Parts: sequence; structure tokens; C-alpha cells
Amino acid sequence: MRCNRSTSRLLPGPCWRLLLSILLMALWLTPTATRAQDHHGWRSYGGDTHNSHYSALSRINRDNVEHLQPVWRYASARGARLPATSELQVNPIVIDGVLYGRNPLYNVFALDAATGRELWSFNPQITHVGLSNMRGLTYWQAPANARQEEPPARPRVFFTTGHFLMALDAATGKPVEAFGRAGKVDLREGLDRDPQTISINAPSPGVVFESLIIVGSAVTETAGAAPGDIRAYDVRTGETRWTFRTIPKSGDYGADTWPAGARAYAGGANAWAGMSLDASRGVVYVPTGSPTPDFDGSARHGDNLFANSVIALDARSGKRLWHFQAVRHDLWDRDLSSAPTLVTVRDGDTQRDLLAQASKQGVLYLLDRDTGEPVFPLADVAVPASAIPGELAATTQVQVTLPEPFTRQAFRESDLSNITPATRAYVKKLFDQAQDFAYLRPPGLQPSILFPGFYGGANWGGGAFDPETNLYYINAMEIPHLVRMEAIEVDKGSNFGVGEYVFRKQCSGCHGLDLQGFYPYAPALKDIADTLSRADAQRAVVEGKGRMMPFAHLPRHELDAVIDYLFAKSAGSLPQTAAPENAATETAFVFAGYNEFVDERYYPAIKPPWGTLTAIDLADGKRVWQVPLGEYAELTKEGISPTGTRNYGGPVVTAGGLLIIAATSDEMLRIFDKQSGALLWQYQLPAGGYATPATYAIDDRQFIVVTASGGKLGTPTGDAYIAFALPRPADKP
Repeated sequence: MRCNRSTSRLLPGPCWRLLLSILLMALWLTPTATRAQDHHGWRSYGGDTHNSHYSALSRINRDNVEHLQPVWRYASARGARLPATSELQVNPIVIDGVLYGRNPLYNVFALDAATGRELWSFNPQITHVGLSNMRGLTYWQAPANARQEEPPARPRVFFTTGHFLMALDAATGKPVEAFGRAGKVDLREGLDRDPQTISINAPSPGVVFESLIIVGSAVTETAGAAPGDIRAYDVRTGETRWTFRTIPKSGDYGADTWPAGARAYAGGANAWAGMSLDASRGVVYVPTGSPTPDFDGSARHGDNLFANSVIALDARSGKRLWHFQAVRHDLWDRDLSSAPTLVTVRDGDTQRDLLAQASKQGVLYLLDRDTGEPVFPLADVAVPASAIPGELAATTQVQVTLPEPFTRQAFRESDLSNITPATRAYVKKLFDQAQDFAYLRPPGLQPSILFPGFYGGANWGGGAFDPETNLYYINAMEIPHLVRMEAIEVDKGSNFGVGEYVFRKQCSGCHGLDLQGFYPYAPALKDIADTLSRADAQRAVVEGKGRMMPFAHLPRHELDAVIDYLFAKSAGSLPQTAAPENAATETAFVFAGYNEFVDERYYPAIKPPWGTLTAIDLADGKRVWQVPLGEYAELTKEGISPTGTRNYGGPVVTAGGLLIIAATSDEMLRIFDKQSGALLWQYQLPAGGYATPATYAIDDRQFIVVTASGGKLGTPTGDAYIAFALPRPADKP
């Protein structure tokens, strides 16, 4: 039906009916929140593109927070069976009164943020995705001054599942067909490798700048991994606009820090933890992880730029502006594990735009945002050499002087846990078997202590910055690990020998040299011959399963050999005879696994605290306060003061004087006084809140929402999004 464009003040009847029906439908589909007059959203992962984790809201404050209560709860999986390996870590975004999130089954959904009512849900229908942790989404809307399009570009939501970057219409949840191929882009393409051999995903969301979405990636951490290039795609078409190679090609800046031709085989140096954007400068700041394989650098001699670095890139072109490398030739998996926080520090009448990068090492790198120069002096200290043949460890490493560290930086005998006499005796025996602690000691054949351990210090949750006070808040773990390599003689002329070699190089770091697994991160494989068919096992290796990414890069003969080895070892039927004297043997040095240094009850071997929340003044670099974060109820019953727990997910700071965080394995949501660190309020979640909360306002009401989905640190899985607010005067108790 075509409407009459008459100049009459009254439209013909059919047009009135059409317009009225459209208006009523729009009002029906529009959430209550969008029709409200007052919005204060949470527009990006981390709150804003600076990743500040800050909100100017103060309706909930230190004077009334004790009255906070849950006001809606959304069961995101709708009663479906949840995967035991789910690690839903979503920091939801809230835009114009609509909350966008994900569920443990990889669906994307939109809710009325005032009520939790579902507006739409989308199932990406991708069955094999590897890692199941998801941390957020990205929203794009054409700016008001953008070029006119026909039809006009509608707002869209970007997310990743498996190796795909996807775009949905933000209003309907339908795929944007014009983006890539039917709404998705294959991230395996464009990496100078056969896409069919690449394992890649992106657990942290990208950032949007003008008409670009800029993304990083997660790759496997063993030999054969893909390179971790940073890429920008056109938000409308999905076409690649630029690529920054984190493993340089010959002739690129930084290529001399790698062996010649390393781009063809080296992997990693990837930005899995997210990134931050300064839109006014047109600069994207990218933190990267370690090169692969994580613990064996014998085939990648050199400092290995741009691994373990903060890289400032021109957001329009991908051109490198500056870089800062925190760890040279990483042998410890010392990823820069969270998006940096862009801060403006005020000191009297002066102010400086800086970048604060938390680290697994329990220190904060504070850099000038324009130059990358450290604000406080750094030391370049000598570190031990490697005892592994063929390994050339860096001779010196960077060490932070200020800001003050937020975890202990050494591990001595006096640091051993003594929560009980039995614990002290147990951990002392293990301590005596290890080498003396040294800063960034390369792993050798004798155990050495890595502290903080593989998971930090800080991890992907990152920190929060309060512009009112210059205070930066960071949660951390103080969990030591025992690290070692193992020398094995491999008969590469036999099928079982090849299988053992592949297993030791690719799999044993997580599943254990004797298939014992590493609770709660990787399952034991001792009974694989009884629990899986060979076809299912092979499919899991190639396509990934649970937390395990696909190992699609393995050649067919290596894949067959490692399956043969696993099933024979599980069944106790490996040949017991030694390799013949003329066999083609090779000595391989393999990582012996992610062994936490723990006591007989799996508590950390160091004196508490084991989980902390710390405030640091960025003007002078000094710690202001530190408190334990979380507690183990069973230890409290034994009369032991709260120790803090292992924790994942970051804090949020508000103008109302609050510091909001979940993260802990005791499954609590807590709110602290941001000035003193005093606990003001806490709530028992239905599952662990291993995600950064978000806060937003609709009309005159402020909400705090957290994802409570557990599935980490050995805790049960869940699927709930829970929103909290103060009671309204009309609300009944």
C-alpha cells in the first residue's frame, strides 16, 4: 500500500491505520527502559572504551547500600542442561535501556534492563567452539554526522563464537546478512596459514572506532599455533581494513628479534584479553600474550616482539605508534592478561593522560599514553640463565619500582603456609625439593617456584580507576606454582614413539605426563579407553571440547599416533621394551604441567592472603590499602581469619563511594567503601560471579547487574544474570 503524499493536514484513512499500527508495534517492542527519560548506560566492555570500570552514578552509595536487594533475575539458558566446562564471564553492556549478554550455550540475548524481560535471543548454531569462556559484546551505531546511506545502517551488536566474528541487528537479534558471509567473518582467514589448520577464537570483545571493529584473538599455546595478528574489519561489510602483524615478517619492525623466517611457524603474541581505545587520539592500545610454545623458546631465539607488550596503534591504519615490552623471550606464560586502563591522573594543577597495565606478575606498568615511556623508573635486572640445552633465555628483564606491587614479589621459606602444623610440614618438603626462588628463573629439570603463579597476580578482569581520587583498584591472586621441564627420549621411528612425542609436546602440560589431569582445569585421561570411542577422541582433538581449543594444525599421521598412544597408555598396553640402539631417538624437553604449589588440602602453600583487593594512588605510586578478597568457610570454622580466595573478574568503582566486585570462589558479590576498603554489603550468589559487574540507571533508579554462572575454580555452573537496586517507596518488604 502506498501512502498519498497530499499536502492535506489529514492523511487518507489507510495511511493513518498503517502509521498507527507501526507506532503501536514500535511501542510494544520497545523496552520500558528505552522510553524512559534518564539513561546512564554501560556502553562498552569495562564500562567505556577506556576500560575504566567507572560509573558517575551515585544513587546507590555508602549511606544506603545496606538496603540493596535483588530486583530481577534472568535464567539465560531457560532450563537447558549446562556444560560442566562453562566459563561465562560476561560483563554485559547496557545501551538505551537494553542489556545485551550471552548465555552458557553461546546464545546472544537482549533484555529490558529495567525488568529483565527478554526482548530477543539468537542462537549462533555453531557446535564446535573450543574454549567456552565469553566476556562480552561490542555495540556499534552510526554517528549522527556519518555519511547518509540507503537504507540507513542500523545499530548492530558484534560477538565471537568459535572462529567466527558475527554481527546482529541490535533491535531484532537477526544476523546482518551484508556483514561478511551471511553475517559472519572467519577469523582463521588472512593469517598467512592454511585456515583449515588454524585454531582461533576471541574470548574478549573487540572495540569500535568510527566504521571499524578491531579484534584480537586466543590461539593454542603449543607448537603450531597461529600468529596473534590484530585486525580491523569494516563494521558494514566485514572486509579487512588493516592488519598488524604481532609476529613480524622479514623487513617489518621487530623482525630482528626473531629467527629468520619465524613468521612461517611461530605463533601467539596474541591479544586475547581485550584492548582499550582513546577515540579522541584515534589510538587503540593492545596488550599481548606470550609467544608459543609457552615454555620452550629453543626455536624462537631473541626478545620476540611484539609478544608480552602493550602496543599503541593508529586506529585508522593499524600503524605502530609505540610499544612497551614487559617480558623478553617469555618462558613463563607471562601474558599481559587484561585490557589496559586509560587514566587521567591529576596532581595539583597538572594532569597527565596515562595508561595503567596490570600484570600477572602483580605489578602495574604506568606508561605515558602518547609516548609509551614509563612514568616511574624501571630497573633492568640480571636474571638466571636457562639450564635446558638449546634454550637462550634473555639475560635481563624489566622490573617495576613504582607503582608499589599489589602482590608479594618473592617466595622464601619464611613465606610458607603455617595454617596448621601438618600443612607446614607438607609444603616444607616440597619447598626443599625446589630451587631457590629467583625473579623470572627459566624453568629447568629441577622444580622452581613461579610466584605469583601462572594465573597472576592480576588476570583478565583488570582494574578500575576513580577519576575523583586518582585511585586504581585491582584484585589479585597470590598462588605459587612449581614449574619444571622434563627430558624424554622419543623413538620417532615408531608409531607409539611419535604419539608420545606429540602428547608430551602438545597435551601433557594440561592433562599431565601420566594422564592425571590438573584439577579443576583439565580432566584426567586415565580412563579414556573406557569412556570415549577413538572417533570421539579424535573429534575432540581436531574440533576442540570444553576448555580445550581445536588442535587442527596436527598432521594426520601425528593425530593418529597420539590417539594410538593415549588409548594404549590408558589401557596399560604400551610396549615395555626399550627402543633399539639404532632407533631414530630424540631428546625432547617438555613442560611438566601447571602444578600449583599447594598443601595437602589444595590450599596455596604460601601464608595468606591468597586473594586480595588493593587500592593504589597513581599520583605517587603508593598503595593506599589492601584487604583479603573472599574466604574459605571451612577455614573460618577452624578459627583462621579470612584468607582471600582464588578469584576471576574485575571491580567497578562509582561516584557513590562504592567498589563492587564478585570474582571469588566463595560465590559472593561484595561492595566495599572505595576510600577505606571496609566491607559495606555482600550477597550470596547462586553460582560464582566470575565476571565484572555493570551498573546503569533507568529513570531515577540505579541498577547493579552481575553474571553468576560459575564453572571455574571447581565450582558448579549456573546461568543467572541478577540485577540489584534500592527498594522504591512503593515496594513492599
